[in-house]
Amino acid sequence: MEFIAPVDAVFLLAESREQPMHVGSLQLFEPPEDAGADFAARVHAELLRSTDVDPTFRKHPATLFGSPQMAWTRADHVELDYHVRRLAVPAPGRMDQLVELASGLHSSLLDRHRPLWEFHLIEGLADGRFAMYSKMHHALIDGVSAQRLLRRTLTSDPASSTTRVPWHLPRGRRRRESGAAGPARNLLSAAASGASVLRAARTALTRQQLTLPFAAPRTMFNVPIGGARRAAVRSWPLERLQQVKKASGSTLNDVVLTMSAGALRRYLIERDALPDKPLIAMVPMSLRAEDDDETNGVKVGAVLCNLGTDIADPLDRLRVVAGSMRDGKDVYSTLSCNQTMALSALMLSPLALNLVPALISLTNPTFNIVISNVPGPREPMYWNGARLDATYPLSIPFDGQAVNITLTSNAGNLDFGVVGCRRSVPQLPRLLDHLEESLAELERATA
Repeated sequence: MEFIAPVDAVFLLAESREQPMHVGSLQLFEPPEDAGADFAARVHAELLRSTDVDPTFRKHPATLFGSPQMAWTRADHVELDYHVRRLAVPAPGRMDQLVELASGLHSSLLDRHRPLWEFHLIEGLADGRFAMYSKMHHALIDGVSAQRLLRRTLTSDPASSTTRVPWHLPRGRRRRESGAAGPARNLLSAAASGASVLRAARTALTRQQLTLPFAAPRTMFNVPIGGARRAAVRSWPLERLQQVKKASGSTLNDVVLTMSAGALRRYLIERDALPDKPLIAMVPMSLRAEDDDETNGVKVGAVLCNLGTDIADPLDRLRVVAGSMRDGKDVYSTLSCNQTMALSALMLSPLALNLVPALISLTNPTFNIVISNVPGPREPMYWNGARLDATYPLSIPFDGQAVNITLTSNAGNLDFGVVGCRRSVPQLPRLLDHLEESLAELERATA
């Protein structure tokens, strides 16, 4: 038994039927030419034979001192045919039917009496492709490490037929800290750095470098939500965004955020719901080193970014976004990893008010939306000889934050996954159309 780090425990304490706290991914694969009609069935059978399960994938909450959120215990036996399932899209097997199936899977809670993960192999698409929908609890793994974990199951060799499964991969290069020692050490370090964090926060506030909590306007996204989810996914050629980046002298992430800002502006104008003040996005920053392959816990900081949604001109909006991100990063660049986590927690601490739904309507939102860009593979990747066509991240809407935009790179594409509360965000797929319109607008402005 090991104690749960406080930052991880928050995702268990905050979870409810209306607010599932798992991160997901929908991967789309093209089988090899000689695969045969039973390819997915054979892959599923091979997965079930991979019975060696890493300790992280045996963890579920233990009851300690009457609370089920304070410590982890590990299952002696993992029932793989529960955690690894085979499903099919109904006829005629369209892509929108696959996404609808994934939306339903993403809406349901993970069973806390079992290890907190599931994988669903999905076949039946009319074009012959198959998909893998996965979900893992955010208390167990953060979004960046989940994407890295899935990436480690892939290979750049199309001829490789070795089945690599997420629940049993070679141990990472960085030594795993077990028990309470690692989280305790992080907490002590963060506490010891409290004075420097407060100095950094004071300096940032004096220079007005940080976008602050409660500066966000109230929007139709910042309401209590229900448990049902709707997902929408689409891919864009990376080269299109790279051209805007080069022409504007900004970063790729600045272009992504501005593209998203333009889409949100159009979506809200369409519903006569655009506020006069600019929307504020929480942009997660991974604090994991590039060689950190471990899966334990959450290592994420946060920047609050002014999206400039009150600005009609796309280049002016891009300048505002770039400046806001630059100022936020300048503050964090002077801090250690633990100090960054501590300052991020200080910035996001008002979010705790969202744990009391009745208070959501009484305060301005801490921020309006989460927009997360997770780096992915830069070359074509394969799994069991099948080519990875797309990998759509599906993240977490929560009370007061009814929609989430997460994307990842995959070879020459950027794969967007938009997830929203089914009740609060009508016609969610329209955001995909607006993302395309927003990118085209930036391309015209920088041509």
